[in-house]
Amino acid sequence: MENKNKETYQVSALKYRPKSFDEVVGQESITKTLKYAVENDKLPQALLFSGPRGVGKTSCARILAKVINSTKDNNDDYDFSFNIFELDAASNNHVDDIKSLNEQVRIPPQNGNYKVFIIDEVHMLSSSAFNAFLKTLEEPPKHAIFILATTEKQKIIPTILSRCQIYDFKRISVKDCKFQLAKIADNQNVNYDDEALTLIAKKSDGALRDALYLYDQMIAFTENNLNLKNISESLNLLTFDTYCRVSDLIIKNDIPKLLIEFDEIISNGYDELEFIVGLASHFRDLILVKNKQTAEILEIGGENQKKYLSLSEKFQVNDILKIIDLISKCELDYRQSKNKRLLIELCLMQIASLRLEEKTKGL
Repeated sequence: MENKNKETYQVSALKYRPKSFDEVVGQESITKTLKYAVENDKLPQALLFSGPRGVGKTSCARILAKVINSTKDNNDDYDFSFNIFELDAASNNHVDDIKSLNEQVRIPPQNGNYKVFIIDEVHMLSSSAFNAFLKTLEEPPKHAIFILATTEKQKIIPTILSRCQIYDFKRISVKDCKFQLAKIADNQNVNYDDEALTLIAKKSDGALRDALYLYDQMIAFTENNLNLKNISESLNLLTFDTYCRVSDLIIKNDIPKLLIEFDEIISNGYDELEFIVGLASHFRDLILVKNKQTAEILEIGGENQKKYLSLSEKFQVNDILKIIDLISKCELDYRQSKNKRLLIELCLMQIASLRLEEKTKGL
């Protein structure tokens, strides 16, 4: 009896999928344009939604399909599934798949005004499939709307592109992604801190869908307690505090302790290359935070920004540029090196010695 009453678990990416244009995150200019086109009867019959994965292309396509078929006679719960046809071109990319779609195009909708055909990953269609689809796209029936979605616009043939109105979706900013995560966490009564959500948002690299899947994973790992320590341990990520300790040892020219710190990092299971790549990004961030305009690129605020600013004041810009240059050379040599650990240790010693030379010259 308990199992029957228990609510079925649904991943956040599906549970909180936007149901209207107002709920779409981070694509305000596109949703505003689409709403205007629908309201003023200026919607083209072929649209191309281009952009990175997980930023809302398919969600916007489904919302648009629902909106253009909505009338005063039906409500929000009206089932428009008979008017929407979705084709995943990644697995249905042959000419026969497009011929089957073309046959569906000829049949007018039984309910609503339009039949909407959503073709996801359209760039994966074969050449023959593109050619079979082109004729339909050139002379579509009035009841047909085509929404093509792609992550690689450059792979679509020009004759298809020229017949579509193109909408370029952008990556979701860390700020917008974090705001959405916080809203969901509040709704689920999850304990979290700002730094933990920032880390999840950054890790998702502008893909809100990825951020939501990662959020669900972290909820399971941390038992509803999202803090920076738990998230860093679960994802095996080096924190800002780790790089701060490394930076302080560089400033002090303490080569022995710097090598011991690196040894502890490796002993704890962290990847050598990820450490050195992260160190380069860390010093890049220290340059950006020195200027108010470039500090906005970091998409951090509050206590985090104060920490970055405080540490950046201990370094001159020229020092940081020389450090990044040394790290970049280390990255280039890493893959071919037979003793990768020694390569990184030499890089760290050179960085610390560089700071020592700078101070000696000033005396």
